Amino acid sequence: MAAIAVPFGSALAFLVVRTDLPGRHSLEPLLLIPIFLSPVVLAFGYVVAVGPVGFFTVLSKELFGGAPWNLYTLGSITVIAGLTHIPHVYLYVSATLRSVASDLEEAASIAGAGPLRIATSVSLPMVWPAIVSSGVLVFFLGFEMFGLPLILGDPEGILVLSTYLYKLTNRLGVPSYQLMAVVAVVIMAIAFPLVFLQRRLLGVAARFVSMRGKGMARRPLPLGGFRWVAFALVVLWLIVTVGVPLSGALLRSLVTSWGEGVRLTEVLTLEHFKDLFDYPNLVRGIVNTLVIGVVGGALSVACYAAVALVSHRSQSVWTKAIDYLVMLPRGMPGLVAGLAFLWLFLFFKPIAPLRSTLFSVWIAYTVVWFAYGMRLISSALIQVGPELEEAALVAGASQAQVARNITLPLIRFGLLGSFLLVFMIFVREYSTAVYLLGPGSEVIGCFGVRLHE
Repeated sequence: MAAIAVPFGSALAFLVVRTDLPGRHSLEPLLLIPIFLSPVVLAFGYVVAVGPVGFFTVLSKELFGGAPWNLYTLGSITVIAGLTHIPHVYLYVSATLRSVASDLEEAASIAGAGPLRIATSVSLPMVWPAIVSSGVLVFFLGFEMFGLPLILGDPEGILVLSTYLYKLTNRLGVPSYQLMAVVAVVIMAIAFPLVFLQRRLLGVAARFVSMRGKGMARRPLPLGGFRWVAFALVVLWLIVTVGVPLSGALLRSLVTSWGEGVRLTEVLTLEHFKDLFDYPNLVRGIVNTLVIGVVGGALSVACYAAVALVSHRSQSVWTKAIDYLVMLPRGMPGLVAGLAFLWLFLFFKPIAPLRSTLFSVWIAYTVVWFAYGMRLISSALIQVGPELEEAALVAGASQAQVARNITLPLIRFGLLGSFLLVFMIFVREYSTAVYLLGPGSEVIGCFGVRLHE
């Protein structure tokens, strides 16, 4: 999954932020749609669109006598997961690229380098911290992946770690605590070497500084004849990752039944939308999800920014420890992380009344996704040269004034990118909250899993 998402996400960020890609400003909001959509919704959309009796599969059989794809394979799940996680990498790399001056790229262009050479030799190496961080985090996100393998792997019995634990819990009626504890230990054993490797790859942060005490100019690089080819590739990716599943889900919501030999015009209906009101908890779930996404997301980003600022210039043992600690919750499947928080609320009596409330769900989301929010901000902070802050300190400014008036404005794109990422993740997240939800604290993602069952 990471092998697909990282190179394509990095290339997409370069095309949109640094080049004269046609329609890049109009395309940019569309690039984030896969993050916003729940994996359960995406998987269901693919099933009704290109599954064995999906709309496009039936059309392909009628036109060509068959369909050249099989949705229910491990390869298909991997490719879909990789393509739908490209926006995660895009957010990291693009937020950092926006903070990088374009003078080095312009110098390379004047020297005769083409867009590909500039991207691979100048632009992307300058944002190597963001690329490495996004790659490690997307790799760990593969451990947590739940919705896609649950929907697409079930028909053929394909299991991943999260779906195996989920099915085992359903079969036993209670969580397998000892197995989940073992999984957590194994994940930690995998996480520590990867974080160590990340720190070694990044080396000295000063090598990646591009914002110093001078003005920055940003001019789009001309793609020449490749402009429309790049545009077509981006549109093709959007069609595959957004157009196909959403069109399938939309069509399925408008028909009473579907299969081979069924005429679309004979089964169209709007009755399903009336049935929506038969679920009284659905509206409350939508409101709760938006509250966690908007309010909880903003509070979480404030926490991430505070920790990132404190550890920004420090090379203490605590800074290194933070790098390792924030990665551990994200490496665990959401079910395991959620169970850990359930134990915390059960055994730590002062906070026991908060269990099964929106606050407990927000705390779990904030900690589990800490690495995602903080890494994006940290990647932007690395681009800020220390002399800007040192000059303000010499002039008599306090640390708080330096952070408020200099550092935070310079990393505003990183902060915005972090909020967008956290908001969209909080809105679609559900596996972490499975053991923490109660009456009145439902979130929208859990309804999709219940309807699948």
